[in-house]
Amino acid sequence: MEDISVQDLHQRLANGEVLHLIDVREPFEHDEFNIGGTLASLQSELPVKIQSMDGMQDEEIIVYCRSGNRSQMAKMMFEMAGFKKVRNLTGGMLAWKESFPSK
Repeated sequence: MEDISVQDLHQRLANGEVLHLIDVREPFEHDEFNIGGTLASLQSELPVKIQSMDGMQDEEIIVYCRSGNRSQMAKMMFEMAGFKKVRNLTGGMLAWKESFPSK
């Protein structure tokens, strides 16, 4: 599935959409700044999180990290587990902070 821009995600959140957001950064990064996603760090927690989401393979999942690299790997992990609507937040939290500096 096509990735999502920070502008599109920001608008969807502003519209009150309930989304499955997965933050694959490390806990200290999540504590410093987050947009409401569930923390599941790529290396240690994501495989367990993917298993816990069994039955949600047809739902939209949005993964994000600092720059979009780790979340791209997370997207592939979800897809390998049979998830069909996984989107990576392009540019990650760096792009978010650049686009929305006061948020």
